[in-house]
Order: sequence, then C-alpha cells, then structure tokens
Amino acid sequence: MPEVTVGVLGASSLVGRCLLALLVREQFKVVAFSRQPRHGSDSDTVSWQRLSETGVSAYAAPIPYWICVAPVWTLPQHFALLQACGARKVVALSSTSRFSKSHSVDSAERRLANLLGDAEARVEQWAQDHGVHWGILRPTLIYGQGRDKNITEIARFIRRFGFFPLLGGAMGLRQPVHAEDVASACVRALQAPQVCRHAYNLSGAETLPYREMVSRVFTAQKRRPRFLTVPLWVFRMTLWLLRVLPRYRHWSAAMAQRMNQDLVFEHTEAARDLGFAPRGFLLSQDDLR
Repeated sequence: MPEVTVGVLGASSLVGRCLLALLVREQFKVVAFSRQPRHGSDSDTVSWQRLSETGVSAYAAPIPYWICVAPVWTLPQHFALLQACGARKVVALSSTSRFSKSHSVDSAERRLANLLGDAEARVEQWAQDHGVHWGILRPTLIYGQGRDKNITEIARFIRRFGFFPLLGGAMGLRQPVHAEDVASACVRALQAPQVCRHAYNLSGAETLPYREMVSRVFTAQKRRPRFLTVPLWVFRMTLWLLRVLPRYRHWSAAMAQRMNQDLVFEHTEAARDLGFAPRGFLLSQDDLR
C-alpha cells in the first residue's frame, strides 16, 4: 500500500496509543482524533485534532483510511466527518462482549451487548450506503501497558489486598489478548484488500482457566498466589463494600459468575486473512505498572 493518510478515532485510548506507534513505524501519515487533551505534539507524521464533547470536528482534509478504536457505538457520531474527509475504508474495534454478555444476569451488561450489536449493524449499513469498505474486529479480554480495565485491575487488587477472591473453582476459560496485537490487527485489516466487508474475532494465543490467568498475575508480581474462595452471597456483599471505592464501582456479581464460564472465540479467520499471530499470556512489568 502506498503512503496514505489514516484517521484514528480514540487515539488516546490504550489500543490507540499502540496503534499510533505502529502506524508511525510503518510510515503512514496519521491524523489522531481524541476528546482527551492532546497526548503528543504534532509532527511530520502525526497531527492531533481535538473532538468536541459531541464528537464534532471541523477537520475536512482528505483522509481515505480510518481506524476507530474508540467504543464502536460512538462511530456513528462521526459519519459526517468521515464523509467530509472522503473515507474509502473504515476498520472499527468492537468486542466479543457482543456475544458473551448477551445473556448476562446483569441488565447493564445485556444493554452493552445490544449496544455493540446495534453499532456494528449501523456501521455496516452506513458503509454499504456510501460505498465504503469496512472491517470490524472483536477482541477478547484486552490487556497491556498497565492501562487496561482487566488484568491491570486484578494486579492492583492483589497489590492492595494481597489476595484475590474467586467464586467456586473459577475454571472458566479465557484468552487474554495484548493491546499491541490488537493494534497490529487493525493495521493489517486496513492494508488487506480482501477485508472489505467482514468481521473478525481476535483472541489471545493461550486458552487458560480464569484461576490460572490470575495466578500468572501473582507470579508476574513475584507473589505466591493467594485465593479466597467464597460463595456468591459473600461475593455480593464484598462487592457492595468495594463499590464505595471509585476504582471498583464497575465491578458486579455477573463478573464473578463468569469466572466459571468459558469465553472462548476462534481467531482462525483473522489468522488467515490478517496474519494475526498473537503472543502468549506473558506479563511484563510494563503490563502491570
């Protein structure tokens, strides 16, 4: 692919930061959009644009290629921007939560699953109506650089309390995927000509029980795994107390129940079409900072 300009929505997110670094290395010209204050200075390869609270930007120079790593349900807010910039291909990041949370006992999680599904459908319809090629990527549990809301939260809980609570055996299978591998898949999807109307699941290289996943977080922090196995009613009470703290406000009993549910997704199609080859679940100190 010759040098082109790529617009990035959600550029200040975890995957967004990984994505910018990769695009720069591959010598793309990048226009980075974010609602957050600028996290970097303009350069020959990266120009930052601040979005308003409503997602509006006055930017209208040609940007044929776009990657959205902001929540996929925000992408429809930017359709006018993409049209004004002459978008020809859009890669959007969704989540396998579209499937795994669709039957959750937590109504908020069911709403999230519906939100993801509805957003994907809107992106597909808009792209079809405007002759724009599209690709949707659905990662599993994203981690990395100490900025995720999954592994990093577990690590912080362990550092603070010295143990981790589990519901039952906590043998539900997980496939953690590193943010850098997700960013790489985004770029590959943008470059691959066969990715014009397709969605892909992105899972990590390893499939391991929830309990083992948490054990590796202990080990990476040079701690002996210490678990407290509790019944659901105790877990609910503990969460009620924890949610007084802002950091744990989003935790729910449904999260505990999923510890014993398999959340496994094949990434065979992504491997075939994108050369997707994720790393194993090996945590560096940068992933736990």
